[in-house]
Amino acid sequence: MRYRLLPIVAVLVLVGPASATEDLLHGRGGQTAQPETPWKGKNLKYFPKDISRDRLTQRMREFSFALGVRCQYCHAGGNGITFDGVDFSSDEKASKRKARAMLRMLDQVNRRLLPEVPSRAEPRVEVDCVTCHRGLPLPKTLQTTLLEIANKDGVAAAVARYRELRRDEMGTGRYDFGEWEINELARQLAAANDTASAIAILEMNGEFYPKSAAIDFQLGELHRKRGERDRALKSYRAVLDKAPDHEGAKKRIEELEKSQGSNGSPGSQGSVMARK
Repeated sequence: MRYRLLPIVAVLVLVGPASATEDLLHGRGGQTAQPETPWKGKNLKYFPKDISRDRLTQRMREFSFALGVRCQYCHAGGNGITFDGVDFSSDEKASKRKARAMLRMLDQVNRRLLPEVPSRAEPRVEVDCVTCHRGLPLPKTLQTTLLEIANKDGVAAAVARYRELRRDEMGTGRYDFGEWEINELARQLAAANDTASAIAILEMNGEFYPKSAAIDFQLGELHRKRGERDRALKSYRAVLDKAPDHEGAKKRIEELEKSQGSNGSPGSQGSVMARK
């Protein structure tokens, strides 16, 4: 059985095929059984020189699952499926060198920084690769991922990517698909004066969280900022449909209706009063 290992900082070196060793140990083929050559790791620059093969193999498996990658992510050579041709001792790939640095960073966090945290929980919580990566080679949040796409390829591409990720990754734990992750993405876009993209993102989020008054209020604020009075009023009224006691929405409706009245159009205070 082959293990799915994350190539990080070690190389597994076995002297002689396992089948040949087994034949020798059991005296098959008319040969005298010979003691198996002890296993020894090669080019170990982070792990202890005397680490056991089983322990090293298990750590590699943990890295593999934490980042969702195979051996060749860090180790050079091979076909990407089996271990054939993989040069575990090579430091050719930058990802392998980065992995060593990340492991040393973990040591700093767990051994020096976390012990300084007052009133730590018991049992003690420690950081490992999976804490941040959650099955991703690059541990980016959903918000960061979509913001990068929106900035590079436009909001339509970001919306399409969100739908794909929600469909394919909802149960993996790799991303936070909660309402506020996307609300905050819209806030970032609005802060960068890209209110049109922020509105598109919120409208998408509203599809998945139709009962959210917060989304409607955020939309109202954006439409108001853009001078889109009727759309703002529609959004604020949607807030009151879901949260009748929402003071912020009541205030905004009153402001907009008074401003309409001051411009010579009939006011509509009754619509606000009816919701109080």
